[in-house]
Parts: sequence; C-alpha cells; structure tokens
Amino acid sequence: MIVLMQQDIAQAAPSAPATTWGRAFASLYDPFLWTGERAGVRQLRRTLLGQARGRTVDIGSGSGLNLPHFPDHLDELILAEPDPAMRARLAERLDRSRSRARLIDAPAELLPFADHSIDTVVSSFVLCTVTEPDVALREIARVLRHDGQLLFIEHVRSDSPTLARWQDRLDEPWRRFARGCRCNRATAELIVACGFELPTLRVAKWRAMPPIVRPLVVGRAQPRADGTAESDSRVGHARSATAGGAAR
Repeated sequence: MIVLMQQDIAQAAPSAPATTWGRAFASLYDPFLWTGERAGVRQLRRTLLGQARGRTVDIGSGSGLNLPHFPDHLDELILAEPDPAMRARLAERLDRSRSRARLIDAPAELLPFADHSIDTVVSSFVLCTVTEPDVALREIARVLRHDGQLLFIEHVRSDSPTLARWQDRLDEPWRRFARGCRCNRATAELIVACGFELPTLRVAKWRAMPPIVRPLVVGRAQPRADGTAESDSRVGHARSATAGGAAR
C-alpha cells in the first residue's frame, strides 16, 4: 500500500478544458502505445521506477501507464497531469487500482510544491512535449531535495544524421498529431544544461514505434550541488559507452 503523508500542496490554476482532438487522442493513446509497451518499454518503466523512493511526483502522468510499476514502500505518490482528457483517463485507472496515489492538475513548468520537498521526480515521455523544457527542468531542480533524483525515459534526437534529418522534416506534422510532442529534442543534453548531472544514462530503442520516435534515453539525474550547468561531454561519453544499444 502507498501511504500518503499529509503535506500541503499549493493550489494550481486549473488547466484549459479538453479539446475534441484532446479527448480523441487520450482515448487512442494506450492502444497506439500497446505494441511498443509490450516490445520493451513496459520493462524499461518497471526497472526505472523501481528506483523511486520517498515522496515521489510523476509529472505528465498521462493515462497512468507508470502506475503499476511504482514500489509499494513510497512515502507518497503524486500524479501530476495538466491535460483534462488524460487526467480523466488517469482518474479511471486510479479508481480501478489499489493505489492511494494523489492526482493533481499541475504542469511540469509550475509544480505546486515547496522548495526541496520532493525525493523523486519521474518523467516518462514528457520533456518532449512541454513547451519550455528548460523551465520544467529548473522547476524539477527547485522541488527536489539536495539528494533527490529525476528518473526519466524520453525519446530524443537521433545520433544518426539520416534519421535526425527525418525527425527535423517530420517534426511539425508529428507535433500536431501528438499534441505538442517534439520528436527531435536533445533531452539528455538539455538535462545537463539545466543543472543536473547524470550518474546513470543508457540509450535504447522504442521498438515497434515510428522510427522518428524510436531513439530513447533512460536514466537517473541528480541536481548539481552548485546548481550550475555542466559540459555536455558527460552525455556524449555515456552515449559512446552504450553505442551498441543506440537507436538509429
């Protein structure tokens, strides 16, 4: 059982109502990802989220695909989802589960938590979609405790020049279809640039999905002690060390 700690959460402004495409996209989301989940991403979620600890916030929780994979021993689990159609799906999944997680309406760029009050933030396929990922990452750094962690799985810009060119070419139509998702965002480099270090980073493939979203990075980030940005050489080294699993 996930035990909720009684800690105040600031009231965020409610999100805009769902659009027609927003409701349709939310209903299609799980079926669209079904094959990709079975082809390996479900296991990636399970392994990654097994590292969650303490007071945990899952940003952009979507329809709740992460929910079954969180450890039972967390002090508190908070699911933050600003999209009203996705939040409705998530509420239904939460009602069917035995989880006592708390569901809130909050964007990644404006988290309603006190400074240094969160042990773990989880981001799965979220930083590709937020309009200002640098703002979201600095907000994550603000709410994390000094020994806190960001656990992430994100699809990213490919290391392959050919595939990267296709990502750039198809970025706009994909963004319109996927409600803001940027398939060519260099998220690992951005995490480092926004004041995190990456003790753990691996590359993988989102198998059975469209090629432009197959390149994945999975890892664990920690806020730098001095809060400053670090050279992206750490990212390049990690990618080189795991090149055998890189998506092309």
